[in-house]
Amino acid sequence: MTDKGAPFLEVQGLTRRFHGVVAVNDVSFQVHRSEIVGLIGPNGAGKTTTFNLISGRFPSNAGTVRLKGQLLTGLRPDQIAACGIARTFQGARVFPKLSVAANVEVGAMALAPLGLWSDWVGGSKARAVQEQARERSAEVLTWTGLADLAEETAGSLSYAHQSLLGIAIALALKPQLLLLDEPFAGMNITETQRAANMVRRIRDAGITVVLVEHDVPSVMRICDRIVVLDQGSKIAEGTPQEVRAHERVIQAYLGVEDDA
Repeated sequence: MTDKGAPFLEVQGLTRRFHGVVAVNDVSFQVHRSEIVGLIGPNGAGKTTTFNLISGRFPSNAGTVRLKGQLLTGLRPDQIAACGIARTFQGARVFPKLSVAANVEVGAMALAPLGLWSDWVGGSKARAVQEQARERSAEVLTWTGLADLAEETAGSLSYAHQSLLGIAIALALKPQLLLLDEPFAGMNITETQRAANMVRRIRDAGITVVLVEHDVPSVMRICDRIVVLDQGSKIAEGTPQEVRAHERVIQAYLGVEDDA
């Protein structure tokens, strides 16, 4: 159930320029705890750049990002991840020569509190972290429906399964906020329906979700609210019903057959 109290994620006046081109222009929106919020728009609208700014991959030229009131602007990506944000990327980003299980274990160990080299070389702390990572990997793979593929090499998976593996790696970090960048890309209708159901389960497990996706019917079906960008600026925000009927959205995006 959506919490309509203080915003869980607050993006205010976010702006990013690349060599004079404004990729994201004064974008503001809020996400409440346990919501699924979609970020949609034509190609080049600034959706992925917005994700990159939230996750710290790019610095912003202006604006702020807050999670539970904590200012994230200016933090490194690893520091932002430690605050509870995990993300996936367009296209499958996995370790192709490692097994599916090992990929998720890498994600589970990413925030392990091991600093000194001696911690990793046969130490009890390292063994404990590795065991916890194996347990977390098995849990996440079962939850995402990839358990039967645990020993397969990640590079041998289909594109759809690699996309699910990317989500599993992000979930291994135990995030509070999950940013999904085109999670349904390359999937057929059945695969998309299963992945959409999984996104709902992620939300139902207490993880807030923001997703960028071009599959508009799926976005309309699973999202509580939708933010629409066009040429770097926000042009609409509201429920799926409100966004579907918004004149500027129809003109900029939904009315274009290739994008719809």
